[in-house]
Amino acid sequence: MYESGNPSAIRSQREISEGLISLMKEFPYDEISVKQILLESGLAKKTFYRNFESKDDVLISKIRSELRDYFGIVDGGDVDVLSTIFSFAEKNKELLLLLDRNDMLHVVLKCMNENIRSHTTGQVSCTNPFVQLFDGLDSEYLIALNIGAVWNVISFWVHGGMKESPDYVRETISQYITRLDPSVCYNPNI
Repeated sequence: MYESGNPSAIRSQREISEGLISLMKEFPYDEISVKQILLESGLAKKTFYRNFESKDDVLISKIRSELRDYFGIVDGGDVDVLSTIFSFAEKNKELLLLLDRNDMLHVVLKCMNENIRSHTTGQVSCTNPFVQLFDGLDSEYLIALNIGAVWNVISFWVHGGMKESPDYVRETISQYITRLDPSVCYNPNI
């Protein structure tokens, strides 16, 4: 996506993104064309290509936009990281279910991974449930491990239709983490 602070460009980008999401409710992602997005959004081809390179660019910019909100909250400090990621998932339920239906949930993980280095300053929030395990270790790798693990749980939850409450799934993870015993977690003989 081409970044712009111009209100008209921002509005066009939003309308194009909304057009794509609307079409994803009716058609498989692979079958959606830029022309369909233009018809759905009511915008001209020139406007589309002034703001985006491709249909994939539209989807990735939508995901990145939603993730900016998530990372903004996490970077703010004292927040429960697990609660925040599950709030993100609940807020974006429609998008996540559409991505799952098109076997594209991995795109969210890819976008999250792009942000690891830009959102870690060596300081890990004390409310992160993994913080005691980070002591003296490279937090970037551990954050990548945690994002992958938690995102896999969220993907499993989304694939199941998000039937359980986010609190139930989050609490299950939290209880598991509290049971971790360092002497059991790593056994080189296994």
